[in-house]
Amino acid sequence: MRDFRWPPPPDGGPRTYGPGPSAPRTGRPALPEPETELVTTPHGVRLERLITGAGDPVTVFAHGLGGGIAVTRPLGSAVSGRRVFFQFRGHGRSDAPDGRWSYADLARDLRAIADLSRATRAVGVSLGAGALTRLLSESPERFDRAVFFLPAVLDQPRPAAARERLTALLEAVESGEAGTVAEAAAAELPPAVRNTPAGWAYLRQRIDQLMRDGLAAGLASLPDEVAVSDAASLGAVTARSLVIGCAGDDLHPLAVAEQLAAALPDATLQVYDRPGVLWTHRADLRARVSQFLNS
Repeated sequence: MRDFRWPPPPDGGPRTYGPGPSAPRTGRPALPEPETELVTTPHGVRLERLITGAGDPVTVFAHGLGGGIAVTRPLGSAVSGRRVFFQFRGHGRSDAPDGRWSYADLARDLRAIADLSRATRAVGVSLGAGALTRLLSESPERFDRAVFFLPAVLDQPRPAAARERLTALLEAVESGEAGTVAEAAAAELPPAVRNTPAGWAYLRQRIDQLMRDGLAAGLASLPDEVAVSDAASLGAVTARSLVIGCAGDDLHPLAVAEQLAAALPDATLQVYDRPGVLWTHRADLRARVSQFLNS
């Protein structure tokens, strides 16, 4: 039986137990993270930001719970114009204000970054999709186009699996042990890639980021929050929308994507047949997002 091991082998390749290929396998190292900046928002929370590309239109990218800029960047690789990536409160180098956080707070973060960069388009991933949903319920004409990738919450709290996954990750980061963090972060990878060069490269980058920046304890309450109290509040949204869901994903139930697409007046629903879309269908996903935003 082959299983996960940490620390990684000295030569960078995975090691497996039992019979199987034994030749050295080396993975390409993860690219160094680009230099980011801290910007002060009108509501007083400093947020970490990265801007790539040039010209118009401007698209803002909002990451998922416990994620960050590195996770959303692949979605923007073929998107034209300026691409604005940022870290929500409690992630990376962004501030972590005291008190309980809600999707209204996250929508405020997203709105501030979008306004500062004059973004007319937005992409939200998981938690970021929830923040985008809340923002559009409050300001239905704010964006021309919107992409919701793996929405996890609408008007009902997230499933227990999301709470358990986040709790495990927060406890691992709090322990300060790289091996414990690695075990928790490995759950983010599809089983088929956990012991591959690409999987190891992702884990190294993810662990470096989590050990360096940590995760704020305030994130623990977010799985109990809802994006909107009533999905009918989305009936006035004017943006053309693309909602991307996935069958069999316990953290991002397909029913949420279906309900969101039905609530938005001008939405297209795309459904993938298995979890791990960023790994199993990355090229197709990037093409769909870029074609929708660039057309």
